[in-house]
Amino acid sequence: MKFEVMSSGSKGNTTYIECGTTRIIIDMGNSCKYVVDKLKGLGIDAKDIDAILVTHTHVDHIKGLKVFCKKYNTKVYVTSEMLKDLDYISNYCVISNDVFQIKNLFVQVIKTSHDADDSVGYVVNGDGKSIVYITDTGYINKKYFDILSNRDTYILESNHDVEMLNNGSYPFRLRQRILGDKGHLSNYDSSRYLSTFIGNKTKCIVLAHLSEENNTEEIAYNTLVERLNGSNLRVDKIIIAKQDEETELVSI
Repeated sequence: MKFEVMSSGSKGNTTYIECGTTRIIIDMGNSCKYVVDKLKGLGIDAKDIDAILVTHTHVDHIKGLKVFCKKYNTKVYVTSEMLKDLDYISNYCVISNDVFQIKNLFVQVIKTSHDADDSVGYVVNGDGKSIVYITDTGYINKKYFDILSNRDTYILESNHDVEMLNNGSYPFRLRQRILGDKGHLSNYDSSRYLSTFIGNKTKCIVLAHLSEENNTEEIAYNTLVERLNGSNLRVDKIIIAKQDEETELVSI
């Protein structure tokens, strides 16, 4: 299994995952052209994408979806609530179960808590490997902890540093939204969850959806490393996903 975070942040989020001949994208928050160009850089033709999984319908997660679907008619996986905002999609599958299959991939659905009509995260499983993808949530429900434990890779939101947010330029109401149960995970929250989830199978962590105004790569990275060190935990690879630059193509 391989993955590349093509873009991550408040201006756009797109992640590519492949397993054998199966190729999927989680969210399409960048322009169609941006995604097509990034796929070309991987040697992938956009028409060969098997599915697009949507986490929620905020614009930074669906910006390029309409144009991409019009050009390539790729099947889109959404919940019934999300579909109400995506009436331009003709080729879709409504997620009705906690687990669904795309060719040789099995995808588990994790309900998240965000100020959207509906929002989810995913655990993508294939060839004995798994990737957790969770962004845009105020917290992670404990009922999912067993499902999320000891996975190979975590792509997890580490949106803001609480001190930077509280001392920054955002108005009070916006700060309260970000800090609330339907907001975003802070660096502290992210590192706390990860220190609970990771196990001996875990080889890679990607910190995603960093705020450009209320966080820095250094603070997010150091917060996680300090937490892991304090818990005597170690992960081979820690990657900071960027807004305007793709990560390496990671094999797990």
